[in-house]
Amino acid sequence: MFGYVIVNYKALSKEDQAQYQKYYCGLCRGLDRRFGSISRMTLNNDMTFLLILLTSLYEPEEEERKGRCLTHPLKSRPYTCSELCDYCADMTVMLAYLKCMDDRADDNSLRGKAGAAALLKPYQAVVARYPGKADRIIHCIEELTALEEKNSRDIDAAINLSAKILGEIFHFREDAWGEELRALGEGLGRFIYLMDAYDDLPSDIRKGRYNALREYREQRDFDAFCEESLTMMIAECTEVFETLPLEKNLSILRNVLYSGVWMRYWQKTGKAKAARKTNKEAEHEQESV
Repeated sequence: MFGYVIVNYKALSKEDQAQYQKYYCGLCRGLDRRFGSISRMTLNNDMTFLLILLTSLYEPEEEERKGRCLTHPLKSRPYTCSELCDYCADMTVMLAYLKCMDDRADDNSLRGKAGAAALLKPYQAVVARYPGKADRIIHCIEELTALEEKNSRDIDAAINLSAKILGEIFHFREDAWGEELRALGEGLGRFIYLMDAYDDLPSDIRKGRYNALREYREQRDFDAFCEESLTMMIAECTEVFETLPLEKNLSILRNVLYSGVWMRYWQKTGKAKAARKTNKEAEHEQESV
């Protein structure tokens, strides 16, 4: 799930780059304060986006600080913290722990085992704080696992379960914006699931792992089908996003949703196009000999 909700740094102004980094470092500090240094390994851009989104919507009191850390021991770096860092740190740990458990189940991964063991106590603390949210997320993951175990071809079911997971994460509280945030998270969750399946398809086929797109790969218009579906799913997300009364850091948020989330896709399809071009050039040279 992680790794797709990122910023397109080249398209950000220097000011926005610095601002984004302050939130990223602020979330890192929040993880350390809440769960200890080991939890910093869970830091990711996806939950940094959620922190910036919630900050823009709820406008909490923020405090800017500077300090050194293990990653940057020689020079103090500025960071921004608020009460929202606690919630985003909790959701970061929950998702990271569940990802480790999934990796352990899929590949008997040593990294997954080690990560799950290290995060068990922080995860249990988060579950105790959000029992209802945790139950709903775990239920969705169990249903996803059941689909994988029976090698289901129902891609819509898998996508919608993933959507519910991120919808729960984005649903910060029961208030005027709760359902809008849930809908935004669900749209983003659908996009991420399909993007991840498209990105991992070659390796999943090679390793014999479940992939909801496996049965579609022989379609003549497979790549166009995936791009059209991805475009539709992120449009669901951005349609809700544009209805929210956001002003602060709006350029950063739009950068992520309109550009950053496509970075991995552009990289993958760009490489594929380059490979096809190289193959055609090689074929042409052979014909000329």
